[in-house]
Amino acid sequence: MNFKLIMTVVESRKTRKLLKAAREAGASGSTVIANVRGEGATRSFGILGLEVTDVRDVLLFLVHADQAQTILHTLAEVGEFDQKSGTGIAIQLDVEQALGIERQFGAGKG
Repeated sequence: MNFKLIMTVVESRKTRKLLKAAREAGASGSTVIANVRGEGATRSFGILGLEVTDVRDVLLFLVHADQAQTILHTLAEVGEFDQKSGTGIAIQLDVEQALGIERQFGAGKG
C-alpha cells in the first residue's frame, strides 16, 4: 500500500478542531507534538522588546495515498491557512515504507 505523511504546524488552539476535521476526512489516527516554536516571514515583539510567539503544535497523519489530498485540503480549509497569515501550514510527504501499521490499516509493509 502507498502512504503519505501529512505534517501540519498550527496554533495550538486549533489542534482539536483540526484533528476532528482530519478524522472526518478519512484519517484513522494522528500524532501530536505539542508546544513547538518557529518563526515565520515576520517576527512579533512585545513589551521590552521580547519576541512574542504563539504556542504551536505539529500534527502528523499517516494516511493512504488516495485519501491524502482530501485530508490535506480539509486541514488547510478548516485551519484557514490560505485565508489568514500565520495560522499554519500543511505539507504532504511520500512514505517509502511504514512498519507497525498492520492493525490500524489492515496492511503489511507500505
